[in-house]
Amino acid sequence: MAAKVIDMKRRTFLQVSLGLGAAVTAQGVSAVVQAYPLASDTAGALVWQQRPLLGFGCNLSLQVAHQDKVLGQLALDTAVADIRHVEAQMSLFNPNSALSQLNRQGFLAQPHPDLLRILTLSKTISEKSQGAFDVTVQPLWTVFSKAHRAGLLPTPAAVAAARRHTGWQFVELRPQYIRFARPHMAITLNGIAQGFAADLVKAHWRAMGIEHALINTGEWASLGRPQTPGDWHLGIADPRDVQKMIRNIALRGRCVASSADSQTYFSPDLANHHIFDPCTGYSPTEIASVTVAADNCTLADALTKVMFVAGMASAMALAKAWSVDVLVVDKVGQWRATPGFDA
Repeated sequence: MAAKVIDMKRRTFLQVSLGLGAAVTAQGVSAVVQAYPLASDTAGALVWQQRPLLGFGCNLSLQVAHQDKVLGQLALDTAVADIRHVEAQMSLFNPNSALSQLNRQGFLAQPHPDLLRILTLSKTISEKSQGAFDVTVQPLWTVFSKAHRAGLLPTPAAVAAARRHTGWQFVELRPQYIRFARPHMAITLNGIAQGFAADLVKAHWRAMGIEHALINTGEWASLGRPQTPGDWHLGIADPRDVQKMIRNIALRGRCVASSADSQTYFSPDLANHHIFDPCTGYSPTEIASVTVAADNCTLADALTKVMFVAGMASAMALAKAWSVDVLVVDKVGQWRATPGFDA
């Protein structure tokens, strides 16, 4: 059967790799792609529509199918509103977001329930992963990016000083407020918010009666099946050669998230990048990319960082403990995957 293959590494020109045509590239523009009948469909042909947009600092895309074109448009509008809502609460790209305000002030009164929800989940993942996932590593990002702008790496003393302003245990969460219990702390939700957005869109689409869709918020979630026969498929690219696919996997209703050292880095050898080991203040040394498949996209997103810190051998065991599947590529191009990453 024909399968739609999506390059997990390249997050630009996704309309082309999705087979939707290169002409539709303007933010917020929708296009009717194709109408076709399902074998069991008695109400009429499904109308496929898609919308590309910018969000979370990258190119995103949404595909949806429904017999009612107007409802499909409404679903796309709802998804865009969901993404903008998550950005307004959790994006560091937006200086007016609730998270940006929290980072500036060290305190946020009357936080939105979704912000509390994701921070509470983040704490749970931090505790279960023994601190491998920690949303308070933003001071490390700040010190590395500042040094990078000067063409340098930060000194060990600067990294140690930044680490003294981290620690997931020092974020107080209450319905009435969020407060940092250490000075000069800051949170980044870049390692979990995109997965949260995908889950939010998927839940709303299900409630609207959408049965066939693909969500790309930087991480991936799907409903039903694509326009071609068979399941949704994702092509996982080699982190050192995006033209080379390591594995082509069927989603089977799961969500998929990936992280790679080549996405944002501070040194040409990719030894220093945007993923930090909270225990050392530096990037993990063994792994080049991690892809996680799970029932929940928020969890999959966060666990890519846990697996990065754990290393290849431990990632295989952790996948079983978390009931997820994982594919890990090391710095020399060797890779391992759990059995659920079947071709």
